[in-house]
Amino acid sequence: MSASELAGLTEEEEQPKKRAPWGVIALVLLTGLALIRNGSGEFDVGPPQPASAAAADSRSAHGALLPDPLPYSVPDRVRIPSIRVDAPVLPVGLDADGWVGAPPPEDPNLAGWFTGAVSPGEKGTAVVVGHVDNKQGPAVFYGLGALKKGNRVEVARTDAKTAVFEIYGIEVFEKNNFPGDRVYASKGTPELRVITCGGGFSKQNGYDGNVVAFARLVGVR
Repeated sequence: MSASELAGLTEEEEQPKKRAPWGVIALVLLTGLALIRNGSGEFDVGPPQPASAAAADSRSAHGALLPDPLPYSVPDRVRIPSIRVDAPVLPVGLDADGWVGAPPPEDPNLAGWFTGAVSPGEKGTAVVVGHVDNKQGPAVFYGLGALKKGNRVEVARTDAKTAVFEIYGIEVFEKNNFPGDRVYASKGTPELRVITCGGGFSKQNGYDGNVVAFARLVGVR
C-alpha cells in the first residue's frame, strides 16, 4: 500500500496550500524530533555515529550539471542501498506537542516525510525522518551514521518518478544546540535531509542529538 493510501488521502488533497516558513520549522525542531523520545538505546552496541571527516561541505556541487527540480509528488518509498534501507514512507506533520511526528514505533521499517516542507525532488529542502531503534532492536535508520559522502538515497514518488540524491555530508548535532537554519534552509536547489536520533543516550533523557544526512538531487529516473 502506498503512503497516500495509508494516510487515506489523495496526492491532490495532501499537497500543502501554504508551507510553514523555515524559521518557524527550525524553532519547532530545535530540541530534536519526536522520534528522539522514542529511541530505546538499550543495546550492547549503539548505532554508528558519523565520522568527523563526513561533515557537510558548504560549497555547491562544483559546477556539476544537476537535474531540474521536479513538481510536487508524495514520496512513497525510500531506499539507501549502502545501509540496506528499503522502507515505505508515510506523511507526517506536527503532533499535539509541536514536534515533528514520527512513524509508529511498533513497525521498525517505516520512514516519515515531513509535509511542512517540500516533497523530495522539488526545489527546496525535503525532510525524511525515521526511528533509530525501538524496544525490539534496530529500526529503519539505525545505520544512518555509517553513511559516507557519495552514497545515494533514492526516493520513489507516487508520480512514478524516483528522485536520486547523493550524500554530501553526515553529521550529528546536539539537540540543545541544533543548527536549524543550516540544516533546513533552502539552497535554491532540490535537497534532502534524512534524520534520526543519535549521539549519547541516557534512560532519563533518551538520545541527546540528531544524526543528519545532507544530500542533493543528482538524478531522476
